[in-house]
Amino acid sequence: MPITRRDFCLTSSALGLSACMPASPLITSQNATSPLDPDLRPAPNSAYDAWVAAFRSRAQSRGISSATLSSAFRGTGFLPGVVERDRNQAEFSRSLEDYLALVANETKVTAGRAAFARQGAVLRQIEARYSVPAEVVCAIWGVESNYGARRGNIPVISATSTLAFDGRRGEFFEAQLMAALRILENGDTSPARLVGSWAGAMGHTQFIPTTFEAYAVDFMGDGRRDIWAENPIDALASAAAYLSRSGWRSGQPWGLEVRIPQGYSGPSGRSTRRSVSSWRAAGIQAARGGALPDAGEAALLLPQGATGPAFLVFRNFNVILRYNNSENYGLGVGYLSGRIAGAGPIAGQFPPDQYGLLMRERLELQQRLNDAGFDAGTPDGVLGRKTEAAITAYQRRNGLPVTGTPSPALLEHLR
Repeated sequence: MPITRRDFCLTSSALGLSACMPASPLITSQNATSPLDPDLRPAPNSAYDAWVAAFRSRAQSRGISSATLSSAFRGTGFLPGVVERDRNQAEFSRSLEDYLALVANETKVTAGRAAFARQGAVLRQIEARYSVPAEVVCAIWGVESNYGARRGNIPVISATSTLAFDGRRGEFFEAQLMAALRILENGDTSPARLVGSWAGAMGHTQFIPTTFEAYAVDFMGDGRRDIWAENPIDALASAAAYLSRSGWRSGQPWGLEVRIPQGYSGPSGRSTRRSVSSWRAAGIQAARGGALPDAGEAALLLPQGATGPAFLVFRNFNVILRYNNSENYGLGVGYLSGRIAGAGPIAGQFPPDQYGLLMRERLELQQRLNDAGFDAGTPDGVLGRKTEAAITAYQRRNGLPVTGTPSPALLEHLR
């Protein structure tokens, strides 16, 4: 049974920006032309070298030629930064509001519409073949690699062999390493082009090697399944093929934003699925008016509680989760696909965060820290390490209790 992206997400809970990303954008690396961080360059490690020697014997016994092994491992080595990233993935949990601020902000929406304009004709051809909406495929492209701008530049052989040797998930990553070698053996790409994220996710749509083997397609018809090329066609078609084979239902929506009655205390969550007529009877309405689509049983998601935005999701939402098993990811892809198609922002209002701040106040906090000489990075409303460090420095400089955490009082002090 092939190991797929879903298995990858289930065994690596933060490979996306949310519960699985990694999804994401966190998992994707620099542009292919960017220099690697020092800790992502090969470092001497005699134990790793011994492991690789033993592995090469195993790989050869499984059909990998000595020529492929020699070319694949030439110039590779142990990457200490890969191990560090694997062990420190989920330090910051993301709310849906934070997640959307990162993967579906207005800059990403504008970029997505431009990318769709460039690739619209081929995306429609892909949709015609696989019955997955072109906008959904484009949204996955945007979330996974920022429309190809962040595909990763870490040698996959080095990354997967490092993680296989490290042993925390050794069996999983040895399977990825073997699959990567088979990709080279089959001639889909060369060792120099076999690059990706620190965890071995590759190309425009961030396929891991086993998923590539099972689902990648040669849409270009040139004899190679080339998800690494500047031209994203094979990668986009491969993502559509993956969703199609995972059960995408043609002509049906993934879901939509809805309004719930004030004081709603009824059921919610993916495990509670009801007919659309039942949700209508409970007072659930489309957020932007019109009738709720009758697309089979649906679940009501309240990602930030009953006072925040609400969503009714159908079977195709679960198919998106086959790509990355995180509700934030599924909602991010669904929302971004709608924005690419011309829909407006989320209608519902997000509640204050755990610190009592709204998004506009978090943006103001970051900007005021920057203006005061404390580098919080580009204001995005998402409070991560850089904002924490800036807050800590500001508190220390101004004789405040040093907590590193934001608050309405801190914002008022900055004003």
